[in-house]
Amino acid sequence: MRPSVRGVLLDHDERLVLFRRTVPGRELYWTVPGGHVEPEDGTLEDTLHRELLEELGATVFAVTPLATVSYPWRGEIKTQHVFGCRLVSMDPELRHGPEFEDPSRGLYEVERVPLERSEISFRNLVPEAVAGFLSANITALPHLIRPAPHPP
Repeated sequence: MRPSVRGVLLDHDERLVLFRRTVPGRELYWTVPGGHVEPEDGTLEDTLHRELLEELGATVFAVTPLATVSYPWRGEIKTQHVFGCRLVSMDPELRHGPEFEDPSRGLYEVERVPLERSEISFRNLVPEAVAGFLSANITALPHLIRPAPHPP
């Protein structure tokens, strides 16, 4: 199974950027942006930049490895590399890819939430392994993500 990346993205006000996912036939859930490593991706960080641009129209800086989580999924073990990063810009007009071209995939609504444990615990945040990491570290995220004085 191809590994994936997840971007724990903080905006300019140090709020966490999440997707609120409404998928036909599935319970409402939230997730952090990210996706599978593709053969053309040079590094995990390259994958992260590509996925954030596709899903959010976002550019980021201060990319910091935070955790690697693995869990059973569809009879295999799924590995996700979780990176923290800070937002430079986000333009919804730049969003593209199968998520936005196929209506059967549902809605990807962007929400920005305060860095409070209650914001994680009351949401159906998936995958559970990433939710657990966020719940345990939510208030520390500004200190865990490599600081940078100014975006590039």
